[in-house]
Parts: sequence; structure tokens; C-alpha cells
Amino acid sequence: MSFNNFVLKKMGVPVKWGVLLLAWCYLGLVSLPTQSTERPKPKMVNIVNFIRLLEPRDARITEQVLYETVKSQVALMDQHGLKGTFLLQYDALMDSRYQKLLGGLPAERYEIGAWWELPQPLVEKAGLEWRGRYPWDWHADVGFSTGYTPKEREKLVDVYMADFKTVFGYYPKSVASWFIDAHTLNYFYEKYGIVASANCKDQYGTDGYTLWGGYWNQAYYPSKINSYMPAQTVANQTPVPIFRMLGSDPVRQYDTGVGHNWQGVITLEPVNSFGGGDDAWVDWFFRELIEGESMEFAYTQAGQENSFTWAGMAKGLEYQFPLIAKLRDEGKLEVQTLAESGQWFKDTYEVTPATSMTVNDDLGESKLKTVWFNSRFYRTNLLWEEDGTLRIRDIHLFNEHFPSVYTTGVTKTNECHFYTLPVIDGYLWSDDEWLAGMRLKAIVDGKEVLLEGGVPKITSRKRGRLDVSWPLTNVSGRLEINFVEDQLTVSVKGNSQLDWYFDMEVPQYSKVPFTEVHGNVVRALFENHRYELRALRGTFTAGEGKDALRISPHHNRIQLDMATPLKTDL
Repeated sequence: MSFNNFVLKKMGVPVKWGVLLLAWCYLGLVSLPTQSTERPKPKMVNIVNFIRLLEPRDARITEQVLYETVKSQVALMDQHGLKGTFLLQYDALMDSRYQKLLGGLPAERYEIGAWWELPQPLVEKAGLEWRGRYPWDWHADVGFSTGYTPKEREKLVDVYMADFKTVFGYYPKSVASWFIDAHTLNYFYEKYGIVASANCKDQYGTDGYTLWGGYWNQAYYPSKINSYMPAQTVANQTPVPIFRMLGSDPVRQYDTGVGHNWQGVITLEPVNSFGGGDDAWVDWFFRELIEGESMEFAYTQAGQENSFTWAGMAKGLEYQFPLIAKLRDEGKLEVQTLAESGQWFKDTYEVTPATSMTVNDDLGESKLKTVWFNSRFYRTNLLWEEDGTLRIRDIHLFNEHFPSVYTTGVTKTNECHFYTLPVIDGYLWSDDEWLAGMRLKAIVDGKEVLLEGGVPKITSRKRGRLDVSWPLTNVSGRLEINFVEDQLTVSVKGNSQLDWYFDMEVPQYSKVPFTEVHGNVVRALFENHRYELRALRGTFTAGEGKDALRISPHHNRIQLDMATPLKTDL
């Protein structure tokens, strides 16, 4: 059989028509099917505004001021034909003004869902004692489900959902909060069938809430025993995607507040004078969101809670919303409700996908560049510094068997802490004088030097794989880093004789979690759980002083297994 006849047979075309069909193809009248190497990589925006009835922290912010803020948000979204999601705290849910305003919105553009902070009316209607200082108290042991037992959480959920259905005639599809414990999230899914959730960006100590080391952006399926930890298997995940909120600055947010007990905020939130309230920053953020390599899909959340008032957010939103509408009309962004994004994620992914967020060109004159890689097994961050060097700022491992204390436990303080398993922590292990991280070095002419390079090329030509190619400038060759969901591989191409390695440098007094460094394994202890990192190729050696760890290649290659199991807890 000829090749042409073979192709026609595979297409299901009778061979007797082959001559005619091939002639048509030759003339350009018919095109034979081809397999494109490109795949859709949607750029998605959720406009999420959540609503509180009252604001006890400032007497000038009355219930009417908060209500007028929401009316102004709706008016601005209507003006630009934008979709969006409004999430109601329970006291606002039960207020007739919000019921009338939101109940009258067109369902094809607006989603109404739940904002999971717990005010006094909800707690008392569930038959529980209110322990707050005000009718709404933002402390983690009062205003969030972490302050209540699992059975109490179920009562709170049942009351909210019953009253929501009474008001709107259906159960909400989206439930979001700064943080929701795993038990509550499972209950929302199993009993009420929610399809989407959202939590706060990574932050340390801000407002007393620490969420640190998680899947950095986009969305993930959480472990059934840890809502902040991505699961690795279908059996152990809650099948509700959690989207990361606020549009965190990929370059600057991580290091802000180094040496202090809490971080500042550099996000898309319109109340931030540097961030979402700055036109130049907003332009830059959306440019990099659209143009940067994201592997599967790019995502950000816009909008603002009404507590900041229309006076505080108007300038930022009046710039952002027309820009989002323009980018939507140009086909560069998709604007969806949170529930639409959640359903798309569930329809598209059985388990958490590997994604990235890339900044190729920083704001203004800055030469910084960065890429965040996330998978269901780990996250990492590369930062190219102003001096042309590379710092691996962060590696955290994910393990679905690492439980959160809040899955069954109750916080007794006004703070909460959600963690994953650190291998490199460039924020917590840094101080005012030295930024921790893994730096690329080599022995050149008998001396140790930091390797410098030019502009990195960051691509994803194969699903689930991110490739970084960085041309070196003070030696010949280029650094190649390949990320897949359960491994990380590093090599130097074009200079096989180079004696290179990575050094993890931290301030001498920093407490890294390593308990043993030997050959191809690093063992660690964090939050009373043992875990390890293994090198499939390469070796680990313990350092001295601020040189905490060295990773050296074997035959010019380092290959790390990022899916090693959790060891027996203490």
C-alpha cells in the first residue's frame, strides 16, 4: 500500500477517492488534518468582591457606606459588561438591602456565593456561644472555622446553607475565605456539592494569618486532611479546586518584610498604592500574566472586599475594570465567575496540574526576572538578580499525608498557621543583611565564583514540563533546568569541564530543618514530621557557617526526586 493510500485509509476515506482527494489537497481546496503542537492556555480572571455587613474597626465605615460600596462595584461592572462573583458573609446575606440588590442581578453575568467568615448571628443561630469582641471579629479563633470543633463547623455550614437557599432558592456553588479548614471544605463538598473555593495568597503573619509554602498561584485540589496542601492522588483529594486570591506580585511579595514577624502586601487589590492602585503596576502585572509562560493556564483574582469602602478602592477599580474589559474584548483574557472557573478546572483536570507564573520583564528599570513552578508534588521559585546571578529562593514539598492541625484541632489564639514542607525558604531563613537561597557557583582558575548570565528563556513545549535555559556570561555554556511534576533536573550544556555546584546560604543563626545530610539524601524535621529529599543524580554535603548545604552534580547533572514519602511522625 502506498503512503498516500495508507494515510487515506487511516482517515476513513475510501482509497478509490484517493486520487481526487489528494488533487484537491494539492490545489488547496481541502486540508489534511494535522496535529498542532500548540495547546490552549487560557488567561483567566475572576472578579470577586466579598461583602461584610459591618466594619467594627472604624466608626466612620457604617453599614450604609458598605452597602453603597457594593452598589458602586455593581455599577462599574455593569458599565463594562463584566462578569463577577459576590460572596456574602452571613450577616450581609440576611440583610434585605443585599438580598434585593444581588437577587436582581442577571444570573448569566453574576454569581452569588458564600464568604466564610463567621459573625455573631450565624454562630448564635447554630446554637453556639459567641466569644468575639464585636458582632464580627476577624481573629482566627472566633471569626473562622478554625476556632470551632468539626461538629460545630458542620452546624455552622448547615445554618448558612439553609438560609442562603431560603433567600436565593439554591445553594451557592462557591465558598471562599482567607482560609478554610479541610473538614469544613469536605463537608461543603460532600453535602452541598460546591464546585469552587478560594483562599488567601501566600503570606506570613499578615493580620495574624500565616499561609506559607503552598501552591503559589492558579488552583489546586487540596488534601482531605490539609486544605493548604495539594494532594497527589485522586483518592486523597477533595475535588474542589482552591484558587489563590489577590494577584500577588511574583517578584516582590515574597521578600517583603524579611527580618520581621509579618509581611506587607503587594497585590492587585485596588487599595494598594503600590500594586492594584498604581496604573503602571497594573499594566505590568497584566502584561506579564498574559505574555509569561504559564504552562496550562494563567489566573488572577481582581476585586475587593467592601470593608475598604468605595472611596478607598474607586481609583484602582476605575482603572482595572476598563483594562480587563479591553483585554477581554481583544481575546487576551477570559473573565469568568469563580464557579465557572471551578467547573472548568474540574472538567479539565483529574489531579492538580503543573503550572507556572513567569515575569520576563520587570517593572520600570528593574532587571529582575522570576518564574514560579507549581505541581502537585512541590513548588519552586527562581529569581534572577540585578547583578546577573541566579537565586533559587524557594522549594517546598507537598505531601497529602502531612495533616493540618486544624483538620480536627481548634486554635486557641487569634492567629493561624498553614504550612507545607520546606527545603529552601528564602523568606523565613533570611535576615536584614543576607537573603537565603541556593546560588550557582563554580571553581574557575582555582577560585570560587558566582556564575552570572544573560536573559533566561522559559518555555513549556511539552505538557507538564517547564524548561529554563540560561546563557552564562562569566564562563562558557548555559544552565538548563527542567521541571516536571515530580522531578527537577539541572545540567550545564556547552562546558562539560566546568566544576559547578549549588550552595544554599543562610544566616548562621537561622534554623533550617535538616537533621541529616548524607550522600544522595537530605532528611528533615518540620512541625513534628520527618521527610526527605533524594538526589537521583548528584550528591549533598553539609556546609559550615552560612553555607548550609551544597548540591554537586554527577557527570554534569543534578536530578532531584520531589516525590519522596513522608516519614513516620514523632
